[in-house]
Amino acid sequence: MGHDTFQVGDLTAVIGDNDKYEGQAQGYNGVHRLTHRTEATTLFVPTVSGLNLEHYFDGEQGLQGKGNNEIFFEPRRAPMTFTKVSDQEAELHQPPTPTFQMESWTRFKLVAPHYIDFTFRFKPHQHVFKHGYVGVFWASYINAPDDRSIYFRGGKTWQQYCSQAHDLNSTVVHKDDSFQLTFSPDTRSALFKQLSPLRYDDPFYYGHFKNHVFILMFDRTEGIRFSHSPVGGGRNAALETHNPAWDWQFILPKYEVLKEYGFRARAVYREKCSRAEVAKEFEAWRASLSK
Repeated sequence: MGHDTFQVGDLTAVIGDNDKYEGQAQGYNGVHRLTHRTEATTLFVPTVSGLNLEHYFDGEQGLQGKGNNEIFFEPRRAPMTFTKVSDQEAELHQPPTPTFQMESWTRFKLVAPHYIDFTFRFKPHQHVFKHGYVGVFWASYINAPDDRSIYFRGGKTWQQYCSQAHDLNSTVVHKDDSFQLTFSPDTRSALFKQLSPLRYDDPFYYGHFKNHVFILMFDRTEGIRFSHSPVGGGRNAALETHNPAWDWQFILPKYEVLKEYGFRARAVYREKCSRAEVAKEFEAWRASLSK
C-alpha cells in the first residue's frame, strides 16, 4: 500500500506516494489530506496534495516550446515507494528519475500537538542539468480558503503576498539571494521563472484556512524561494473561487554527482493565533535545531 493515515496530537494526515487510489488522483505525492481536531475539512484540495514534490528544472529540459509534461512533472510521474517508519513517521523514496537522474528521500514526521517535520535529501546521479544549477519545486494546493494570500516578513515588516495571475510575479527570493536562473530560448512560462519585487527576511510564511493557520518554515535561507499562484490548485465551482498554490523551491547553484544535499522544514497547522505567536513558532523551532 502506497499510503497510510497518521494521527498525532491535533492532526490527522494521509501521507502517500504518487500512485492513485480511491479518492486520490495519480501523480500527487506528499500529504494527501490534512485535518485538525477542530476542523474536519482537509486543508489540501481533495484528490491532490500538499508538500508535493512536483518539478526538477534546469532551465531547458521539459520547458522548451510548449514543454514536455512527462519531464516537467517528472517527480510526479516517476516510480516512488512509500514506507511507514512508525506510527508517527513515513518516508517516500524515489530512485534516480529518467531525465534528471535524481534520487530523493522525503521524510514526514508528525509531532504533537500540531506539527509535521519535513526532511528532504537528494542525490544527483549524473551531470545532466543543462545550465549547471539544480532546481527543485514543491506545491501545496489549498482547499478554497477565503484569503488566498500568504504572509511573511520582508523589509522589516509583515508582507501580504497574493500574485494576481498564474506565472505573474510568482516567486519571492531572500533579501540576500543574488543568484539568477538562466533559461534556454523558447522555454515555457513557469512559476519559478517570474520574480516578485518583494523579498523575504526570514525563511517562513503562513496563510489562513477557515479558523486555522498554516505555517511553513525552513532551516535556512540559502536556496529557499517562496512561490504563489492564485489559481494553481484549480477551480472550486461550488464556492465560485479558485484554490491557490502555496509553493516553494530549493535552488542549488552548483552540484556534484553522487553527493547528497538537503534541508529541513516544519509545517504547523493550528488554530488561528497572533502574528507574534506565528513568529514565536518559527523562533522556537529554529532554536531547537541548534540543540
